[in-house]
Amino acid sequence: MRLERSISAFARARRVIAGGVNSPVRAFKSVGGSPVFMKAGAGAHLFDLDDHEYIDYVLSWGPLILGHAHPSVIKAITAAAAKGTSFGTPTEAESELAELVCAMVPSIDRVRFTSSGTEATMSAVRLARGFTGRDRIIKFAGCYHGHGDSFLIAAGSGALTNGVPNSPGVTPGTAADTIILPFNDAQAVAAAFERYAGEIAAVIVEPYVGNMGMILPIDGYLQSLRDLTKKNDALLIFDEVMTGFRVAPGGVQDREHILPDITTLGKIVGGGLPVGAFGGHAQIMQSLSPDGPIYQAGTLSGNPLAMAAGIATLRALQDGAIYERLEEMSGRLAGGLQTVFDKHGIKHQSYRRGSMFCTFFCEGPVTDLESALKADTVFYGKFFHEMLGRGVYLAPSQFEAGFLSTAHTTQDIDHTIAAADDAIAAIFARVP
Repeated sequence: MRLERSISAFARARRVIAGGVNSPVRAFKSVGGSPVFMKAGAGAHLFDLDDHEYIDYVLSWGPLILGHAHPSVIKAITAAAAKGTSFGTPTEAESELAELVCAMVPSIDRVRFTSSGTEATMSAVRLARGFTGRDRIIKFAGCYHGHGDSFLIAAGSGALTNGVPNSPGVTPGTAADTIILPFNDAQAVAAAFERYAGEIAAVIVEPYVGNMGMILPIDGYLQSLRDLTKKNDALLIFDEVMTGFRVAPGGVQDREHILPDITTLGKIVGGGLPVGAFGGHAQIMQSLSPDGPIYQAGTLSGNPLAMAAGIATLRALQDGAIYERLEEMSGRLAGGLQTVFDKHGIKHQSYRRGSMFCTFFCEGPVTDLESALKADTVFYGKFFHEMLGRGVYLAPSQFEAGFLSTAHTTQDIDHTIAAADDAIAAIFARVP
């Protein structure tokens, strides 16, 4: 497949943009090669600068549950833009989107909008610390909560050590207040609460992990987090930036019937525009300025374009049949891919919930970061490029979830399954 215009566009970008991209995974370093530059999207399909067409399973990393350029979303954005793009004042659109969020997400009484998921998680942690009067937080190795300093922390040498910075620019002081534990290990959480009794403000978790590939909680794990935080007067934060409105109308908490104290949202809530949100019980949220002492603000938070896109998207998702169809389609895709991998003797582990899915090329179950890192990333890179050449755009990293939209058709799914069969055959044909 010839990508001359994309290669040229990347060279141009590298001259003026750090690394040539505005988010590292886009650079294709995990899979090799040069990134593909897109010029348009329609429904479930993307179109690159060299006029290749792809079935898209990245969907802007999750927001586009209705597909690219959905007519009702575009209409809403266009109508809002004609009246002005930003006022820096309250608007009724903010309340309308907030009402939809509060109605759909079981744990949210009140919400505050931001301009990104990172802002939402940073604000949620500040709120938890301010509300509890405690400094420490627990997060889990491999869970990604944006690029805030408190989250760019790696585990120390032992299971209960303080975290250490894993990015230059993050201070040891910041890292000292973040406790890193393995995902799916409730005993480690209990031990942390014992060791740091009265010091932990909150536990923050992706209830379905989507940022080290898709990893699901083992039975009882989320309930154990709920029980431990309540027992120790700490808050439970569900980071549903990725899963909110995607795996169920009210996210994982709706699907699993476990309610956190604070929820962070992003991606779908903005309908493809930059929006984040965090919300929770009224008692907690009223601690925010101007009602309370905990400060949080944003110049473009709640801007009318983003609110319009979010309203149009969440209104469309009021149709419960959408989630039934997405579940059916993701089952068709996952089942078909599993048949292909089994046919070729490929060792793999597949996970799926709602319209999210992931396959790890490895033996044994994947339950945490340690087991995820056993995946064959070299094989994934080969598979990625073979699929790209057959018109299927997967995430350019083994450690990302895939997504479906309402715009994907059975023909798209069946083409993808057939492409996977051809792709693996081609990989084996090149092995000496």
